[in-house]
Amino acid sequence: MNKGIFITGTDTDIGKTVVSCALLIKLKQSGLKVQGMKPVASGCTLTENGLRNEDAELLIKYSSEVPEYGQVNPYAFEPAIAPHVAAAQANEEINLDIILQKYNELKTHADCTIVEGVGGWQVPLNASQTVADLALILKLPVLLVVGIRLGAINHALLTYEAIQQSGLDCLGWVANIIDDEMVNSDKTIDAIQQRIAAPLLGVLPYQQALQVEQLASYLKFINI
Repeated sequence: MNKGIFITGTDTDIGKTVVSCALLIKLKQSGLKVQGMKPVASGCTLTENGLRNEDAELLIKYSSEVPEYGQVNPYAFEPAIAPHVAAAQANEEINLDIILQKYNELKTHADCTIVEGVGGWQVPLNASQTVADLALILKLPVLLVVGIRLGAINHALLTYEAIQQSGLDCLGWVANIIDDEMVNSDKTIDAIQQRIAAPLLGVLPYQQALQVEQLASYLKFINI
């Protein structure tokens, strides 16, 4: 089958990894072999095995197989800063062709590969390319994660418009409630739903302690 989905978000720290892992679980429950990928990650921890990223390790945990770490996360940087800046500090340049090669290797072992972006849709990856360019090179449909907090409507609509302008298909969007003190979050979700043509594929409740298996039940099945 060798299908794939690109996960992007309205910002950083809005739940792309949570949604990616929940989606991996949901697809596995439907009988598919799945694989997660986090091509670029900053904020990594130096271990005896090299730099490791918590998000990438979660994606590996919920994948059907356990590949080499470098295939899942080919570009890992220690400082928690913009990836193109982190790469420059490490005297590296993020090469999208290398990411495409790793993706092509991974997808041969799965029915569906979930590729998680870094930050938001227009985050720079090098001097001339962004996360949007990565999704275009991989030729994957996009799932948008919207962090429900103050400002979510504007961020969601702008990101959705940019995805449409790229020519890629937006499979849908997931509302992830990340501010447990936000009032009228349901009205925010309704406002976005009225203005986005792509379907709402799930509303994830706020969780103080992450329980990904439970969150998978809030996602609708995606026909890939």
